[in-house]
Formats: sequence, structure tokens, C-alpha cells
Amino acid sequence: MAKAPRPGEVKTRLAPSLSPAAVTELYRCLLDDTLTLARLLSDVEVAIMCPDSDVNELAQLAGTQLANNEVSIVAQKGEGLAAGLTSVFAHFAEGDQRRIIAFNSDSPHLPRSVLEDAFETLAAHDVVVGPTHDGGYYLVGAKAFHPTLFTGDGMGTNSALERLLSRARALELSVSFAAPFYDIDVADDLTRLAAELRLAPARAPRTARWLKEWDSTAH
Repeated sequence: MAKAPRPGEVKTRLAPSLSPAAVTELYRCLLDDTLTLARLLSDVEVAIMCPDSDVNELAQLAGTQLANNEVSIVAQKGEGLAAGLTSVFAHFAEGDQRRIIAFNSDSPHLPRSVLEDAFETLAAHDVVVGPTHDGGYYLVGAKAFHPTLFTGDGMGTNSALERLLSRARALELSVSFAAPFYDIDVADDLTRLAAELRLAPARAPRTARWLKEWDSTAH
């Protein structure tokens, strides 16, 4: 799940702490490292689901960074995150049962094992969810398309996870959980990530380099 890195359109909650240009550059790093993470998985098709207006720009970015590895760029149907998630499963399930994981583009430091375990979880459950500390979720997976799973409001709020679970219960879907994690929304998240990547920069090398510079100027 991604957007084209344009000033004022990505990671807007970081705006009080960073300039629009800095936020945009950070998002490019997050996206690049997230794609690298996804490509580490074996036997997994990697794709970017994005707004229709962002397809060409993201295709150029992916083509530049991933010249030897094909990554599909798919336009979502409709506007907003809920429409994007619905589009992921509608597009890739294609009437057949496939293990599909949708995750955000701002958790590049996520351990690969979490994604691997999420795919394994879908062997025995209908849905897998990775909760965040703020009541949302950074990852959701399913092995079939459920048209109403992401309907309604609440996306991007502290009730997003509970609303998703409520809809899953209504559809009588079995749900399992990935390890709790965090994504990058506000400056405190950046500070936490910078501290972690100082100790293990290889987890997200491009983001680690950017944060090292940011951390030195912010403090």
C-alpha cells in the first residue's frame, strides 16, 4: 500500500516536525526499504497498490530501484485507504484462494519473520491482522475477497482495528494476530525508529541513513 511521494500528500502528521520536502524524502526512503523487505520473501509476488493518479510515478520509482526485479503497480478502485485495501483482495484473490498480505509502506523495519509467519497463519485462518499500539493495524491478510471487510469509517483512527474485527466477526471469519508493531506517524515514532536503526541499520538502510542525519540536526 503506497502513495507517490509528493509534498503535502504523504505522512502529513509529521508536518509539525519536518518540512514538506523532508517528509517527502523520508517517505521515499521508507518506501524503498519496504520494497526491499518485501523482496526478501521467498515465492511471493510483490505489488504496489496505489491511487490511480500515482501509478506512473511509482512505476518509475520502482523501475529505478528494482531494475532486475519486476514489481507490479496496480491502481486501486475508489478513493482512500479502505478502497485501497478492498482493491488489494479483489484484484489478487481473483476468485481463487491465495494467501494475500497487505501492509503499509512505513514499517520498513518490520522483521521479515513477521511477514513469513503471517503468510503461514493464513493456512489455518481466514484473516491475519498485525495490530499497532495506537488502535490501528499495520498489516492485514486474507486468502479470499470479502467485499464488506473494509467498509465503513474508522480507517486511520484509533478504532480501526476494533472496527475491522467487528466486521470479521459479522462475516464469521476466523482471525489470528501477527506480533504487535508500530508504524511511522508522528515525530515520537521517528525518534523511536532512529534509536532502533542506530543499533541495527541493516534493517532499513536507506531510512537509517536519512534518520541519522535528521537525528543529528533535531537534537
